[in-house]
Amino acid sequence: MDVFDILDRLVAFPSVAGKPNGDIAGWIAAYLAEHGTQVRVLPGPEGDRSNLFATIGPADIPGYILSGHTDVVPAGEPQWSSAPFALRREGEQLYGRGTTDMKGFLAAVLAAVPTLAGLPLARPIHLAFSYDEEVGCRGVPHLIARLPDLCAKPLGVIVGEPSGMRAVRGHKGKAAARVTINGRSGHSSRPDLGLNAIHAMSGALSAAVSEAARLTHGPFDAAFEPPYSSLQAGVVAGGHQVNIIPETCTLDLEARAIPGVDPAGLLAPVKARAEALADDGFRVEWTPMSAYPALSLRRDAALAALLTELTGEASLAAVSYGTEAGLYQAAGLDAIICGPGDIDRAHKPNEYILASELTACQRLIELLGARCAA
Repeated sequence: MDVFDILDRLVAFPSVAGKPNGDIAGWIAAYLAEHGTQVRVLPGPEGDRSNLFATIGPADIPGYILSGHTDVVPAGEPQWSSAPFALRREGEQLYGRGTTDMKGFLAAVLAAVPTLAGLPLARPIHLAFSYDEEVGCRGVPHLIARLPDLCAKPLGVIVGEPSGMRAVRGHKGKAAARVTINGRSGHSSRPDLGLNAIHAMSGALSAAVSEAARLTHGPFDAAFEPPYSSLQAGVVAGGHQVNIIPETCTLDLEARAIPGVDPAGLLAPVKARAEALADDGFRVEWTPMSAYPALSLRRDAALAALLTELTGEASLAAVSYGTEAGLYQAAGLDAIICGPGDIDRAHKPNEYILASELTACQRLIELLGARCAA
């Protein structure tokens, strides 16, 4: 199978985040086993989805991890001009959900496996494929926790998120949470007998707006756009009818933090304002939804130099989107982003990747293998 055949098979799995992924994980594991690769399927605590870890070469020698995720965002938008889970090719463009984010990278890695397996690798190349990245990097922490039992401490991790095949050394961290305020329902003609959850939420929402404005004043990191941490309220929901006192209101919010700033800490003023509503008789729930740390790899790191050598281009300081790379770095491993495609095509109808991007990625992986060969 070539890279296009493999991508066709991967896209056909509707592996939406938060859903069971046994089909795609099983197919990848079987493909790797056919090529003599040491492969482990690692069930997560959910019981219906798994990470996957494979090794080509000597596992007891420090090597490199190629990291990607098997899940995709939903594809229910009506603007799709073809079935999102069936690969469609028009010239250089290959359409389908996940082609860019990030089954294209997985396909390039898997297409390179026969070449890698035929090399006398002095250093191993590991494949680490996670689940539920798109809903807050929920799967990869379980994989990272298993690494000491699976291989020698790696020299570095290459996370294949779409970067135009340009190595990237940094991204912001993120934390997201949901505030739920429970009041007391009743007829709108007797507000004195109820507790209006939407009115109460206005305090927490005001705190979020104030914090968002405060963050624009710094601290700053010029590597990012915008060059400061940010906070936003993304979803507010509550109420059933205009003449009913709303009993419940929810607010989903997120913070994105420059390196050196704790993203969860940015949400603390909103959490404090919401929890203070308990004094007025409301019941308040604070539910963390996702969190991952920022990535900040030194310009002079050996991994950055390696990717500059392999790609022929100097690494970029940072991108605006987040990845699992920050979690690998937090675990003590150097990590960098480098993968095919353009992030601007991701999470949209008619997502696509270019054939030339796939072949360029496969070539880079095979170059890495040659570098690791004896």
